[in-house]
Amino acid sequence: MASRQKNADDSVKRKFAPAVDPEARENQLIGMAVDAAEQQFLNGRASQQLILHYLKLATTKAQLEKEKLRKENLLLEAKADAIKSSAKSEELYLEAINAMRIYSGTLNRGDDL
Repeated sequence: MASRQKNADDSVKRKFAPAVDPEARENQLIGMAVDAAEQQFLNGRASQQLILHYLKLATTKAQLEKEKLRKENLLLEAKADAIKSSAKSEELYLEAINAMRIYSGTLNRGDDL
């Protein structure tokens, strides 16, 4: 029997574990697309659009936009934390006021505000 020789077009196919959710599947596909782009660069077959895409990613403007988005995300997280903290503080204040009213006798233990 003759052994099968690999052609230049044959590629080693990677097996991925099945994605558990759509986001994981999307990340797998993104990884595969980046791998394909890298292969095109290495083979010297990258299109002008592909080259331009990666050149744009390397610009200072793109880097600044990424940093801006990261900081905006941090700001949104801080705002969400502040809202949660404010709600917790309000709850604690109400509990303290009720405790003082109970202690002073103006509110019975079973009564609510």
